[in-house]
Amino acid sequence: MNPTSGGNPTTSKTARRPIGWAAASGIIAAAAFLAAAELVALIVARSASPILAVGSFLIDIVPQPVKEFAISTFGDADKVVLLIGIGFGVVVAAAVAGILQYVRPPLGVIALAIAGILSGAATLTRAGATPLSVLPPLAGMIVGVLALILLINRLRRWRAPRATAPATTTAPTTGAPTPAAAADTPASVGRRSFLRASLLTAAGAVVVGAGSRVVNAATSSLSAIREELALPAPRTTVTIPDGASFDIPGLTPLITPNDDFYRVDTALTVPSVDPTTWRLRIDGMVDTPVELTFDDLVGMGLDEYAVTLTCVSNEVGGGLVGNAVWLGVPLRDVLRMAGPQAGADMVLSRSVDGYTASTPLSAVTDDGIDAILAVGMNGEPLPFDHGFPVRMVVPGLYGYVSATKWLTQLTVTTFAQDEAYWTPRGYGAEAPIKFSSRIDTPRAGTPIPAGRTPIAGMAWAQTVGIERVEVSIDDGPWQQATLSTPINDDTWVQWFLDWDAPGGTHYIAVRAVNRDGETQIQERAPIAPDGSTGWQRVLVTVR
Repeated sequence: MNPTSGGNPTTSKTARRPIGWAAASGIIAAAAFLAAAELVALIVARSASPILAVGSFLIDIVPQPVKEFAISTFGDADKVVLLIGIGFGVVVAAAVAGILQYVRPPLGVIALAIAGILSGAATLTRAGATPLSVLPPLAGMIVGVLALILLINRLRRWRAPRATAPATTTAPTTGAPTPAAAADTPASVGRRSFLRASLLTAAGAVVVGAGSRVVNAATSSLSAIREELALPAPRTTVTIPDGASFDIPGLTPLITPNDDFYRVDTALTVPSVDPTTWRLRIDGMVDTPVELTFDDLVGMGLDEYAVTLTCVSNEVGGGLVGNAVWLGVPLRDVLRMAGPQAGADMVLSRSVDGYTASTPLSAVTDDGIDAILAVGMNGEPLPFDHGFPVRMVVPGLYGYVSATKWLTQLTVTTFAQDEAYWTPRGYGAEAPIKFSSRIDTPRAGTPIPAGRTPIAGMAWAQTVGIERVEVSIDDGPWQQATLSTPINDDTWVQWFLDWDAPGGTHYIAVRAVNRDGETQIQERAPIAPDGSTGWQRVLVTVR
């Protein structure tokens, strides 16, 4: 290389190394921050994990379009994606903090301190937060700052001698490098000191952080309690009528298995609620505030109810809808114990994680609507993901105003006085489900052989019922499909139409008519503010 051409590549590479080590120091310090926070959370406030608090805070403040994009793109994995994104952001921010502390101290320490303050503030916004909830992020901040100062100072001691101290010494007679002498230079001593501190801090962070999280999860696990929970036998059961289900490949089952039932909620981690300590408070505009234990609730007598639930985020033809047999107590019986007062028109339900939903009082007190407090789902206690130990199930309303999981409070109030979680975020305060239909098979993008084949799917019109389903092929006349026998008006039905499929590409459209004689809305509408509309139309290839 020409000596005047701009420098030595080895020198340039060496110059970049401190920045990389500084970034690694920031990441290790952040790991120490999180490990200390997890350890203190295990001792004083189990729900005060900074990562989870920040994630939950982000879920609360996320704009409506972002929320819709996350659900439509990632489905049930939206929270996993959020945690991965937060983790990536923490790594990048920590690396930047390490670099800043190396080149412009104390900017890195200031950045880490700000992160601690913000995570503490996010922790205090969580439902059930106490003054002790700020201790985990505070402890984490202190440990993280000390770790960052320690590592960056040792990095400086390692790199500082390089400009003045030779890399090796030479033998007095031969002039050859002496490795033993090189190993004793200030730079090599500093390097060992830095690497030792880095490895010990990183290993300690992994052991303490992971161990605390595992112990936290293990000691708060309610799996054994749920498995041993013996719910009383129902006084009445759901009868599945003959002809309620068609055996057609690709068609969604009539009863959605618990593991396949959609999950959309704001909980970053599933709340752990012990049924032995669970309480439901009923207050607000009532004659007598009431507090019930789990035993009080199930002691009122349980019945089975078949109800289809639909999420407002369900797009036309989407899968955020499911049907289950629920075990529970009528909500009207529970509210009757408190005595709602005249003028009230809404029940504000609250989850243990702070989520709220606004349900019309008429929907949960009407003798003709089977609104319930559910404790069981498809023959077993509620799964943790679906609200164990108690959740709401109200037919005919989108889940965000009617299906509160991990329920802990019912406040009788008015729509004028109170608003729920999603109302200020652009969604309607009252949200009756818009009836719809869906094509399950054949699917777009999956070619089928020519010849006789069924077109099949689902249709739902909760509380009203489906009268008929019609199918149009290639914009031809509407043909009436065969319906399954409905369990009741609160559940979906299956439908099918036999088709002699010719080769080529074909458009298939579907629409439903409910028992009030109304035809499903054709015009497309987005999910906000109160549910999507439109006929599903799919392109099918026949070979």
